[in-house]
Amino acid sequence: MKNKEQTLYKIEQAIKQLRPFMLEDGGDVEFIEFTDSGIVKVKLLGACVDCSMSHMTLRAGLEEALKVAAPEVLKVEAVEE
Repeated sequence: MKNKEQTLYKIEQAIKQLRPFMLEDGGDVEFIEFTDSGIVKVKLLGACVDCSMSHMTLRAGLEEALKVAAPEVLKVEAVEE
């Protein structure tokens, strides 16, 4: 369990570092969960919801940063609640 806690901490720190860039454009991201299969689920907020570039932000921004911060992360998915 300790490893999962460390991974969650790394994920949260990486999101914290990216958040100011998203906020600049009127968007934001909320961490939802890290699954046992290595998938990080996030909810895009604000301008990111309707932005045509949100897929690129998700893949090239969030996913790459999270994979670097926590190699246990295999994929990032946006969810709608």
